[in-house]
Amino acid sequence: MSVLRPVQPPPVAPYHPPPAYPPPQNGAAQPFDNRALIALEVAIVGLVLGVPLGVPGLVCGPVAYFMGRSAAGRLEASGLASRNRTLARTAWILGIVATAVGAVVSVAWLVFLLLSISGPPAQ
Repeated sequence: MSVLRPVQPPPVAPYHPPPAYPPPQNGAAQPFDNRALIALEVAIVGLVLGVPLGVPGLVCGPVAYFMGRSAAGRLEASGLASRNRTLARTAWILGIVATAVGAVVSVAWLVFLLLSISGPPAQ
């Protein structure tokens, strides 16, 4: 004869109430800094127009450099997102490049102009 044992219910996991604080927000994007974005746009315009013409690079390059440095300093002081600091640093580096390219192209155009004006004398 077999002995019947009482059936035990399965163990239940302990109840843990939900946390009292809200869960973290994933992917909450911070907006771009306007000064850094404008400085980057000015640097790109100076670089694109500075390659064929020269003078726009000489004008837009220093403007982008100083705007980018200003935005980078302000962002580092406020501790905002590193994405904005990277944007500002990119703007001032491209400002330096646009200034250098503008200077080289302007000198090349000036040499070309002077050589074309100072051709052989007419007889």
